Amino acid sequence: MAAFGIKAGRTTWRLAASALLLATVSAMANDTPAAPPANASIDEIQQYCSNVVDPARDRRYLMQKQDLEKLKADVDVRIKALEERRNEYQDWLKKRNDFMETARQDLVDIYKNMKPDAAAPRLAEVDVYVAAAILMKLTPRQSGLILSEMDPAKAAKLTGLISSAAAAPAKKG
Repeated sequence: MAAFGIKAGRTTWRLAASALLLATVSAMANDTPAAPPANASIDEIQQYCSNVVDPARDRRYLMQKQDLEKLKADVDVRIKALEERRNEYQDWLKKRNDFMETARQDLVDIYKNMKPDAAAPRLAEVDVYVAAAILMKLTPRQSGLILSEMDPAKAAKLTGLISSAAAAPAKKG
């Protein structure tokens, strides 16, 4: 008989704790009835629980909706950053293509047919961007021979321009 009394006490305790928990959840929903009194019967507690199920579910849905809206805002920020990065690369590609167009093919053919020791001093006098574009359109062997005939400082500057024109822009942050 004592065991039955302990089990009944535990059951009553669990129901009271459940009722308190549900009362807390329902209070957060702001539109639920007050918690049942501590001496309420099991039927009253069950009725109370059935009354607070919908507001608790609504509150849970509201919290999930807020979480989804935060995630959507984060995704929108990332999409914007990706679009900015894409625009940067498109700008870089346009500048590179414009740079390559400065050395028209007929001008490149002139330097292609010259001997490296004759082409080097003439390219050294041309605008560095035009000279670099011409060297980029020549075969690597021809460009190397011409650069080896140039003043080392001028050759280094042209090599730097060629490498920066061939490389993609550096990644930010």
